[in-house]
Amino acid sequence: MAAIQLVLVYFQVMLLLWSFDDPSLIAEAQAMENPEICPSACGNVSIPYPFGMREGCYCDESLEIHCNSSNIPLLSINGTDLVVTDISVGDSTITVNFPIVFANCDGKERNTVVDLGGSPFVFSSDLNNFIASGCDNLALLIQNQSAVGGCMSICDHERSNNYLLSSCSGINCCQTSIPSYLKVYNVTLEGVNDGKGPGKKQPAKKCRHAYLVDGNWMDNRVYGWSGSIMTSYDIRDMDHVPVVLDWGIELRVYESLVNIGLFSNTSNTYNCQVLNPPPDSTSQMATVQCFCKAGFAGNPYLGHCEEGRDYMEHGGHVRAKMVVIGIGVGFGALFLLIGLWQLYKVFKRRRNERLRERYFKRNGGLLLQEQLSSGEVHVEKVKLFASKELDKATDHYNVNRMLGQGGQGTVYKGMLADGKIIAVKKSKILDEGNLRQFINEVVILSQINHRNVVKLLGCCLETEVPLLVYEFIPNGTLSQLLHSPSDELPFTWEMRLRIATEVAGALSYLHSAASIPIYHRDVKSTNILLDDKYRAKVADFGTSKSVTIDQTHVTTLVQGTFGYLDPEYFQSSQFTDKSDVYSFGVVLVELLTGQKAVSFCRSEDEARSLVTYFLMSIEDNRLSGILDPQVKVQGRKEDIMMVAVLAKNCLSMKGKERPAMKEVTMVLEGIRNSHECQKSAKDFIIPQEIDYDANDFMEVPWHLVSVTADSD
Repeated sequence: MAAIQLVLVYFQVMLLLWSFDDPSLIAEAQAMENPEICPSACGNVSIPYPFGMREGCYCDESLEIHCNSSNIPLLSINGTDLVVTDISVGDSTITVNFPIVFANCDGKERNTVVDLGGSPFVFSSDLNNFIASGCDNLALLIQNQSAVGGCMSICDHERSNNYLLSSCSGINCCQTSIPSYLKVYNVTLEGVNDGKGPGKKQPAKKCRHAYLVDGNWMDNRVYGWSGSIMTSYDIRDMDHVPVVLDWGIELRVYESLVNIGLFSNTSNTYNCQVLNPPPDSTSQMATVQCFCKAGFAGNPYLGHCEEGRDYMEHGGHVRAKMVVIGIGVGFGALFLLIGLWQLYKVFKRRRNERLRERYFKRNGGLLLQEQLSSGEVHVEKVKLFASKELDKATDHYNVNRMLGQGGQGTVYKGMLADGKIIAVKKSKILDEGNLRQFINEVVILSQINHRNVVKLLGCCLETEVPLLVYEFIPNGTLSQLLHSPSDELPFTWEMRLRIATEVAGALSYLHSAASIPIYHRDVKSTNILLDDKYRAKVADFGTSKSVTIDQTHVTTLVQGTFGYLDPEYFQSSQFTDKSDVYSFGVVLVELLTGQKAVSFCRSEDEARSLVTYFLMSIEDNRLSGILDPQVKVQGRKEDIMMVAVLAKNCLSMKGKERPAMKEVTMVLEGIRNSHECQKSAKDFIIPQEIDYDANDFMEVPWHLVSVTADSD
């Protein structure tokens, strides 16, 4: 039986190899490359298949390129024509000219929205940057009425009229990355000092601009070969900049091409990968990208990936020998085939071992070993999972197992062989800077042992991208519970108060009880997970910093999330434990109001920042009007007032005036226990000299109220 099975395998291999030489497919591919039938360029831009300029020269209408009378290639997407400057099959990218957004620029007002929905194109999050320039410019990237990115530039009056393309460091110009799978966006440009208030004058409107741009193009225009800054590009004289779009062919088109034989699912020379849109997508489609395998080069969409030297050295001769043996000796070469198969398995096993070793080094395995052996951190041994184990646990990273997707990677739900449910975080391909951030998260999480901090179970570094394995937290994030309420589970005042206390306790532990003090640096409602009993679990330590006991701050590039960022940290770049306190204060206001930290549903008069909206409401004695209905109905007025006072103190502009997280935790615990020991809690939280009416607490003189707590 074994001999018969080997014979069948032999003939299957032979048929597969012969199918690659099908004359009809070669003739069709040659027709696509014939310049008389399918022109291969428009002007100085090459137009490779699956793109084309004539019917029958492209694989789908969405990839048609129009070459106008001036020999300028145009790509039409949802009625908008974009000038094409480059098409790459190997990288699956296309570069187009994209309009710049202007505001208050001498009649050059423009905020063009280009919608890529329903097309196989998406803005490349790896190659593009979002840049805003102009004096005191707050630029936000808007999608579905929510901010998904943005940056702020500070005004330098000596250079306030400098509109030349230059390095964006936050002075007169700023830049940031964009989220993954962005299809459509809008831009809002506002002045940092355009706020309204008593005694404030309306500032003069200043010229501001924002745009997506190819980061490589920007670098080449900003820095010459000598390293000096070029000054020949004034943004006011430009209408557009190059933007890179990722592309693929639609899944339905790919499947039809497979059915007619233009693609093979078992090719030895190229791979085709299905890219599924996020689960919450409504106007996006699954696409397929094809790449030549390592050691091969060419156009995979034409089946023209040819063998290179590396592949011949590592096993291409095996295939050649199999073909010669099959044609020349047939069954007589059966034993030789068995020997070659065994040799191939040995080569494959050794190659996989070398590949895993290379991935281990590239993904920071040596850096992690250095951290653990340095003696600077004291952690238990981190469990290293095998790649096969996690691949099986997540059903080969099935899109249906996806729990969420963010700037640092994608999280999948999995189940180990012993039945334990886990969450696997699959990071993006890392550069040197992000590599240290990834290892930083492993080291920090391994040191934490707290019931309200997500537990790290281990990691896997032998895959193409590094993996982190966490305990599975089943009930989503605090943000989802707040902003997507369910009738089946009302978010009661007791739940809000308990969650706030648990988060405060976790942060207090990180700041003052952990073996090495840790600053989280990205406290927000989306980084607070909820377990099966809706207990809080603080998560996402990718940007966290550990400090020595005598260290009061860390000086870093400003990182964080709009709406939660400590203004003092933004100005000084010095992050302290009080910066986490500020971010926690924003979370407290979210729990009180049920509103988002940044919202464009509020008018400019009400302030789009929740912090500003909250503080203005307190100053105008109208706090009751912005409270969440669940809070107003279920919470005791005394408790609500004390939490509001606590939030106000946490949001103080000066870090020294904010309470420590240990004090915040004690205050919240006192409020929770106030039903049992009401008098002691009141004495503990509200100074005795303040006399307030519990039935009219919203009109309390807020400037006289302060939160106090014993810091023993």
